[in-house]
Amino acid sequence: MSRKTTLRRELLAARRLLASEDVRNAATVLASAAQDLPELTGARTVAAYVSVGREPGTHVLLDALRARGVRVLLPVLMADNDLDWAVFEGAEHLVPADRGLLEPDGVRLGPQAVLDADAVLLPGLAVDGLGTRLGRGGGSYDRVLARLAAAGADPALIVLLYDDEVVALVPEEPHDHPVDAVVTPAGARRFRA
Repeated sequence: MSRKTTLRRELLAARRLLASEDVRNAATVLASAAQDLPELTGARTVAAYVSVGREPGTHVLLDALRARGVRVLLPVLMADNDLDWAVFEGAEHLVPADRGLLEPDGVRLGPQAVLDADAVLLPGLAVDGLGTRLGRGGGSYDRVLARLAAAGADPALIVLLYDDEVVALVPEEPHDHPVDAVVTPAGARRFRA
């Protein structure tokens, strides 16, 4: 078993132990810290995601960004594991999708829509001191990051995590792209200027 696989299992097991109240409280703190990031305060378009289960919560942040007039793009998982995008029009426009996900019910904008984002909020399980992000292993966001790089787009890449998910080392592979910042309930940390 690879080090990444072992680390994913450990982190997912720790998340399963979190109380629902702790997850809700962390989501409120994360939203407050994240929306104050300069990368988000100046953004016109943010590509984000809808948290599910015990993931660090994004719902409060999505609502806050939308209320501020930010165009929020949310992913729609396609059959090949790539991501299409649609505009977030409010929680009442989120519908259940495969794998327990919630997706926007609006017009699909295509995989290239992410190129319009000033900032991209990435789901993750961990990040290390160099900004190397550990995702869930499905490859959807690796494709998004590769698409951004191929187009020469350079949005701020931000991951939301719990405090103990900032780890000493995430095993890195050639296709990995470092993030610019991590936001945890304890605050934000930047990895590049």
